[in-house]
Amino acid sequence: MSLQTRNLPITLVPLSQIHRPIQPELDQQKIESMVQTMSGRPTASSTCSLQQAIDSNGQLPAVDVLKVKEPSGEYYFAFGGCHRLQAYDKLKPKSGDADVMVRCKVLNVTRKQIKMYVGNSIDTMFQQVDRNPQLARAASSDSTLV
Repeated sequence: MSLQTRNLPITLVPLSQIHRPIQPELDQQKIESMVQTMSGRPTASSTCSLQQAIDSNGQLPAVDVLKVKEPSGEYYFAFGGCHRLQAYDKLKPKSGDADVMVRCKVLNVTRKQIKMYVGNSIDTMFQQVDRNPQLARAASSDSTLV
C-alpha cells in the first residue's frame, strides 16, 4: 500500500486482467510462504513474521494497481506486488476457478500517465485493441468492491 492508495477501498480484480510490464526478480520461498498463508497455513518469510502471517487471516496485503479507462475497456497495470501476484497465480490451479480474484487498491490514471511507466508500447497495445474488439472485451474487468 502506498501513500496514494492507502485511503482507497479494496477492489477485487481478476488476475488475468492485470498487466505486469516489468519482469520481476522473484524469491520463490517468499511466494510459497504467501501461498501457504492464503491456504490457511500461515508461514513466515523473509519479509513477514509468523505472527504477521497468522494475523493476516489468510489474506495478503492489497496490490497497488493503476487503471486506465479507455472507450474500448478498462486496463489494469501493476508495477509492484510481484510476489503477491505470483502467489495468486499459484493458487489458481488449487482453487479450480477460471480466474483468481486479487485484492487491489486501484488508482485511476490516464493513458498519458501510464505511458511514463511503459513508454510508447502502451500505444501499440491500445492500437491492437482498437483493431480487434474481442481483445477489448477480454480486457474489460468484472471487478468488484470488497
